[in-house]
Amino acid sequence: MPVEKPAFQETNLWSTPIRDLGLTIAGTRLEPVIAQFERELALAGIRRLRPRFYLSTEWGVPFETVAIAIPFYLASPELTAMHADQVGVVEGFDPEDILRYLRHEMGHVVNYAYCLYDTEEWVKLFGSITQPYEEEYTPEPFSRRHVRHLPGWYAQKHPDEDWAETFAVWMTPGLDWRAEYAPWPVARAKLAYCDRIMHDLADREPEVTDDELDEDVGEIDYSLAEFYDETPSGGDDMPPGFDGALRAIFDDLSRGAANGSELLPAAGLFARLERDLMGNVFRWTGHFPERTRQLVRHLAERATTLEQGYPAARERQAEVAVTTFVTALAMNHVHRGSYLP
Repeated sequence: MPVEKPAFQETNLWSTPIRDLGLTIAGTRLEPVIAQFERELALAGIRRLRPRFYLSTEWGVPFETVAIAIPFYLASPELTAMHADQVGVVEGFDPEDILRYLRHEMGHVVNYAYCLYDTEEWVKLFGSITQPYEEEYTPEPFSRRHVRHLPGWYAQKHPDEDWAETFAVWMTPGLDWRAEYAPWPVARAKLAYCDRIMHDLADREPEVTDDELDEDVGEIDYSLAEFYDETPSGGDDMPPGFDGALRAIFDDLSRGAANGSELLPAAGLFARLERDLMGNVFRWTGHFPERTRQLVRHLAERATTLEQGYPAARERQAEVAVTTFVTALAMNHVHRGSYLP
């Protein structure tokens, strides 16, 4: 399905090196959010450790530093809208979501600042930090060994992420983690460790204070066009075999016309659901948003080729059927490596 480029892609903004866009945290919506986050740190009893915040290409904390990278596109409403158009999902779509990511990244800061990953108890609870870090991982939905914070069961990706997610849950204001995770003994034990160790560290100076930046926005010499050209497309080519399922969900447009009933094109429904499916399917299955976008667009193309549609009166049923179908395919891909056997 062809996608129209936003108007600003035809302007110099699209081809200008990112370092020349003049992006900063100061004076943007990020500034009051970071101020709120710093108040949260104080309320959590974190007095001796203050991270450095900067803009980069994605969320992250360079290993053995106390510097938190924030995606540059969050510093500009226009760039945030552009990122949503290009990628489909914005990690930090509103102030509360930005805080959610900041709490997670602060977990990495604490880990590196106090070298927790080198302690016997941390390794026993979370695993070895030297474990290979794989971008592709196979989460177990609703695993009681891990907390839930970022989408995609992110705590299951790596021991370092397991700790960062545990810390983020512990730090979240107003969350009663003891009650929330009472039926989950392993996750609760990790949270109890976090609670105890953070009280022990409250008045200790950090062992690591390096705040060197990795790919600071002021040094990025490539353009937005080049940045998004390098964004993963979403996976392998789609396999055949979806047509029967599409026909089970929708009706033939020609048959509807012959019966005198007007049907809406199925492709329009896929386009309308695409953004929500990308975010929600990732949250509950771990199937990456870019893969879901590719899958949804492929299904829309097949539905168009097959001339499939649905009556307006059955739109809700069609939405539920499409959502269920895409989720089932996503689960197959996460756990089997392919959408179809």
